[in-house]
Amino acid sequence: MTLQQMEYIVAVYRLRHFAKAAEYCNVTQPTLSSMVQKLEDELGVKLFDRSTQPITPTETGKAVVEQAWKVLVRARKIKEIVAERKHSTTGTFRLGILPTIAPYLLPRFLQSLNNAHPEMDMHVLEMKTDEIKRALVRGEIDAAVLVSLENMEHFVQTPLFYEQFLAYVSRNDRLFERQTIRTADLNDEFLWLLDEGHCFRDQLVKFCNLKSARDSKAMYSLGSIETFMRMVENGNGVTFIPELALHQLNDSQRQLVRPFAIPIPTREVVLITTKTFIRHTILDILADAIKASVPKEMLVLNNTEQRV
Repeated sequence: MTLQQMEYIVAVYRLRHFAKAAEYCNVTQPTLSSMVQKLEDELGVKLFDRSTQPITPTETGKAVVEQAWKVLVRARKIKEIVAERKHSTTGTFRLGILPTIAPYLLPRFLQSLNNAHPEMDMHVLEMKTDEIKRALVRGEIDAAVLVSLENMEHFVQTPLFYEQFLAYVSRNDRLFERQTIRTADLNDEFLWLLDEGHCFRDQLVKFCNLKSARDSKAMYSLGSIETFMRMVENGNGVTFIPELALHQLNDSQRQLVRPFAIPIPTREVVLITTKTFIRHTILDILADAIKASVPKEMLVLNNTEQRV
């Protein structure tokens, strides 16, 4: 039994597909399948039911994969300890990021970071908050960019920046004539909102006490901020965008943006790791690159903003 075989079975378990697992592990499918088969022969059990699509683990397979996962995490820690003692930035670093942050933040820093540190193999995965927490605990990612929320005391948070919520209002909507939006103005509006589970949505619903949230969910599920922006531009209603999205809008789109009245709802974007995280050299470089990429006024919470 080898660490490589453990990596293969974990990949098959996660992706539920031999070809996808092989691609993820950067090997051919015959190679991966052969190594998994050899491990099954050695153990004398079937780890996966290959007759189902997607591939499913057997009961024994689930237990074996769970243990393999723990072994791989501990083995990786050994390499990380050595790398950190050398202040090395080489090797793979897996970064989770919220889908409501990724399209607006990544273009601002990722390419320049890669250019400055070509030896750093940064893998970025878009994930929701709950997925990020699980992935951190299980060692599937090294760190994550997300929004500071309650019940995160099990993680270490590095503050990055503060980002206002902005309303995006159709020209046909009665609120288009307003210069600012009050939370009370939204209760009779049709709102294009993300599904529950997106902290961007959940924070707004809580802050604004939105009664229209249910109507939006009934009409459109699994939407994105960009999709809802197109709906507003071509129809009616209101959606919400993060402050960094403002810098990607053209002049016509900027005319649809309305700030909230004071106090302005604002989210704190942070970089989080587990308490056993080791590779602080890379983390510091990453945090500095992100903070350098956003407008300076977003690095502090001003007195017109309210953290939600």
